[in-house]
Amino acid sequence: MNVSLQNIDKVSARLTVKVEKADYQENVEKSLRTFRKKANVPGFRPGMVPMGLVKKQYGKSVLAEEVNKMLQEKVYAYIRENEVSILGEPLPVEDQVIDFDNSEDFEFMFDLALAPTFEAKITAEDEIDYYDIEVSEDAVEQHVKNYTQRAGSYEKVETYQDNDMLKGLMVELDEAGNVKEGGMQVEDAVMMPSYMKDEDQKASFADCKVNDVLVLNPRKAFGGNDAEIASLLKVEKKEMIADLQSDFSYQINEITRHVDGELTQEIYDQVFGEGVVKDEADFRAKIKASIAQQFVADSDYKFLLDVRSFLMEKIGKLEFPDALLKRIMLINNEEKGEEFVTENYDKSVEELSWHLIKEQLVKANDIKVEKDDIENMAKEATRAQFAQYGMMNVPDDMLANYTKEMLSKKESVEGLVNRAVESKLAAALKNTVKLNHKSIAVADFNKMFE
Repeated sequence: MNVSLQNIDKVSARLTVKVEKADYQENVEKSLRTFRKKANVPGFRPGMVPMGLVKKQYGKSVLAEEVNKMLQEKVYAYIRENEVSILGEPLPVEDQVIDFDNSEDFEFMFDLALAPTFEAKITAEDEIDYYDIEVSEDAVEQHVKNYTQRAGSYEKVETYQDNDMLKGLMVELDEAGNVKEGGMQVEDAVMMPSYMKDEDQKASFADCKVNDVLVLNPRKAFGGNDAEIASLLKVEKKEMIADLQSDFSYQINEITRHVDGELTQEIYDQVFGEGVVKDEADFRAKIKASIAQQFVADSDYKFLLDVRSFLMEKIGKLEFPDALLKRIMLINNEEKGEEFVTENYDKSVEELSWHLIKEQLVKANDIKVEKDDIENMAKEATRAQFAQYGMMNVPDDMLANYTKEMLSKKESVEGLVNRAVESKLAAALKNTVKLNHKSIAVADFNKMFE
């Protein structure tokens, strides 16, 4: 079997494989003997089918199968051993005909899309912006408030304030403002006026007290939202109140208010672990540091985007074998058709360019991802998820269980590997280039992604 490669231009080549009878004959004969043992042919006992009959009926299909099997092995072995950097898969040359019926020697040709040659180099002389996201006192205060709210309690009060919850008797009224005969009555109807859509209806509850009777129109108050109206009136099906336009009287029987808890040592221990924090100042400092640490991943993400833009501009437009890549893209998206390829090719090439650039950077910085890196990334991702809900001190057993669940899913592992690579790459490049640090508010940082 002879394999040869001919470069057509800088980014495409043709691989030719010549197969002679001697290359495949032994494997074909072996396969036919195996097939004969298993063949179930009427009139013959298993294993007693004449070889001539087996060859006549199945010889060509076995020949094609064995040759294709050898072909795959030899093509990829050649590419691997000769370090041919290809994009996608080798494509059989279009319109080539292989005659298994009448030929014993065959020639197969494949078109190869070659990766472009370039150098992705970044040095200490290169300067790239790095955004240090500020942790505002408002952000710290909001986190503190979240903890005190969780430690809070509900108290019954006499006078309504915003965000209080009301419970009372609702009675449907007629057009004259009197109790409607046969109308709806709802006991212990619960509402929070602060969630009403209509400002006038909302304002009518200002400073109201227990036993006060007010008039409201549910449809106006909740902006015609049938789901909210049905919930308020305790109706199971929204269709039952679809045409309801009536006013209702509402007698307030109870006002409940949530009162935030106090910052205590118990809260400090729950959030950061027993004895880690001793007072409020230290608690706020720890929260600020925790938020800042969460922002580092966002800053690194933006940094890599800027590295990408910097290098793609520095390297310039890479040359690709467009016709071959479009063929590969069409094969991979056959159900979407040529229109999809036309519309998405440029974006695909842009992403491919960055992928090749990043591969060089990863290799140049000797970045490798080990099993421990993936597990640690899973733990950090789990911690970040819990941190969003204010849980800074996640128990080890809970962390281990969530991490194990994440690592059991193939798509999750692939994502963790990519995150680990990018995390290590960002760390390496931050130690290489000159960083132009820029302090930025989180709101302004987020606007850069709009």
